[in-house]
Amino acid sequence: MMENMLKRVANDAMAMGPTVLMPKNVQFRRPIDVVNSPALSTQDKRTILAAWASDFYAVDSEPALRQIPGTPGPVSIDDVQSALQELDRRYDL
Repeated sequence: MMENMLKRVANDAMAMGPTVLMPKNVQFRRPIDVVNSPALSTQDKRTILAAWASDFYAVDSEPALRQIPGTPGPVSIDDVQSALQELDRRYDL
């Protein structure tokens, strides 16, 4: 019983993913919106973008697209990687 509960909690956490870091009432349409958000720390921005880039959020049958919960639609992995590069550029990471 405990094992089933832990599996359910882990699955719920993976489904929510980076959305737990997102400010309430803010919806990111594109990865660059994360970079430009004044409500997030640099580390939270990096975490959200890294999750967005992960294969876990790849769209079925469209490996070049990613969609995290709370976003209106899929975006290209190139857009996510460009946003990560812009974050590095802005904050010298």
